[in-house]
Amino acid sequence: MPKTLEASGKRPARVRKRTHAASSLEGVRETLQRLQSLELPVGDGDRMESDWHVVHISLLDELVRLHLGETHDYFCGGNMFLYYSLEQVQEIIEYVNEEAEVVRRPRFKGPDFFLVKGVDGRKPRDYWEVWNEGGRYPDLIVEFISSSTRKKDVDKNVQFYQQVFRTPEYFWFDRRKGELKGYRLRGGQYEAIAPNERGWLWSEQLGAYLGAWEGEYRGRRYLWLRLYTRDGELVPTREERERQAQQRAEQERTLREQAERRLAELEAELKRLRGESD
Repeated sequence: MPKTLEASGKRPARVRKRTHAASSLEGVRETLQRLQSLELPVGDGDRMESDWHVVHISLLDELVRLHLGETHDYFCGGNMFLYYSLEQVQEIIEYVNEEAEVVRRPRFKGPDFFLVKGVDGRKPRDYWEVWNEGGRYPDLIVEFISSSTRKKDVDKNVQFYQQVFRTPEYFWFDRRKGELKGYRLRGGQYEAIAPNERGWLWSEQLGAYLGAWEGEYRGRRYLWLRLYTRDGELVPTREERERQAQQRAEQERTLREQAERRLAELEAELKRLRGESD
């Protein structure tokens, strides 16, 4: 006589699979509940940047917003925490709040500049939480290299953004050396982006070139990373746009005044030829 389920004491494979799936789902729910209940730090309490670094983040943010337009379908942020796992969150909370002896520095991730497409950029954010953003990671990341971060940005971050974030494009810029490097994800691996004849790198995510430019921004004269259109035109800042508009208005006023003077001269000459007097 064949054994029944009760007699054998064993559960069919389908029952075991359903039980395992239910257990896994419950684990996911518990993790999400824990993540939602955590109060996430917005800073690590000791990170400081150079003047160029801070201002450059603002410059790139301004240029991207002007180039892409209204932020209803993208978000760009800079130097803000990016949370992507429960383990990372716990490490950072313990470090910032000094709740435990730190064996190693936690996995802080706060790209100098990042762009996420397909999200509402008008929503206020103190940090980027992957689990509360539809699982979205950055589509583009830019790091500005300093002497203390060069090894991390040049070597470690290339592997991390490729393997963990799987970010489609990653760029780093070293103003001291005038170096700009870019990588694009192809088949799960980063491939170096070839520069054009001017040394600029094309970004598919931005629909623009990234290239070095020396000049003044907010009273500082440095080598900056700027955006260029497909036609090679520099994407202007708000101040540059206003200045260009003022210059056009001044040129138009000058041309109008010249035309009016010339017209008056022609009318006077016409009167003279006709023998007319005032």
